Amino acid sequence: MVYNRRKIGSEYEKAAGEYLKQQGYEILEYNYRCKTGEIDIIARDGEYLVFCEVKYRKSTGKGHPSEAVDARKQRVISRCAQYYLMIKGKEYIPCRFDVVSIMDGEIMLFKDAFDWTAS
Repeated sequence: MVYNRRKIGSEYEKAAGEYLKQQGYEILEYNYRCKTGEIDIIARDGEYLVFCEVKYRKSTGKGHPSEAVDARKQRVISRCAQYYLMIKGKEYIPCRFDVVSIMDGEIMLFKDAFDWTAS
């Protein structure tokens, strides 16, 4: 069996998107890519523009999925979000960074999981 990480990741990102919709989010984009990195989901939650990272683990053997969003990953997401805001002309919109973790079929949402991180 061929293990396709991108396909599996995409499936979990779609599941996370559906979960976010149930929480009242409006999904704007999946897999936003730019020269500085990638953001799994960009959504609107009320007045906030939300940059969301999705993490999946089969088990806690490598830690909780949310722990994978370390300082390095936060910097990449922050730079990508800054680029997105500049390109879209939305520099003054309130935004936040959420993390969705998926493990054993359970989806957990961590709102405002981290602050914007300078490069």
